[in-house]
Amino acid sequence: MAPLSLIPPVVPAGRLAAMEQPVLGLESGWELRPWRLDDADALLAAAQDPAIRHWNRLVVDSPEEARQRIERMHGRWRDELSAIWAIARPGGAAAGLIGWGDIDLAGGGAEVFYWLLPEARGGGVAVEATERVSRWAFDELGLHRLRLTHSVANTASCRVAERARYSFEGTMRSALLHADGWHDEHLHALVRGDL
Repeated sequence: MAPLSLIPPVVPAGRLAAMEQPVLGLESGWELRPWRLDDADALLAAAQDPAIRHWNRLVVDSPEEARQRIERMHGRWRDELSAIWAIARPGGAAAGLIGWGDIDLAGGGAEVFYWLLPEARGGGVAVEATERVSRWAFDELGLHRLRLTHSVANTASCRVAERARYSFEGTMRSALLHADGWHDEHLHALVRGDL
């Protein structure tokens, strides 16, 4: 029998899977809601958007593939691997995505990622959504440390990190392979109590 760890998990296994994914309202009138199969066209459009393709490794080639990815999003919630929301107007189609990947319940951490379609850009939605999912990750899920990373060339994501009060912690050299080669990445973080 393996010895028990002297350090208890920050968040007990099963906590995320036991939750129903909530709809999170934003003061701007947007909302964060679970992805639906009828959002497949928005996911497909995102995979064709040059800005999203440049900074994200999103590959979706058909509506059927988009629906499969949406089903995987729900499965990854149940498996406690990620928590992904659509950014939408109430009752409207998805215009963006935000969520937590690389969730480590025992260690108390996760990494935020996001993208917006053109109609949602420029109004502070990414910042507001990042702040909202960060509060949820601390207050509802119980995580301790949240990360935000981006290519050093992605100045828009750097502004989102700064405005969402993620502290800059350094540059990770040659950290992520994009279509145009290896990129250095900035590492920003938010720790419970920072907000």
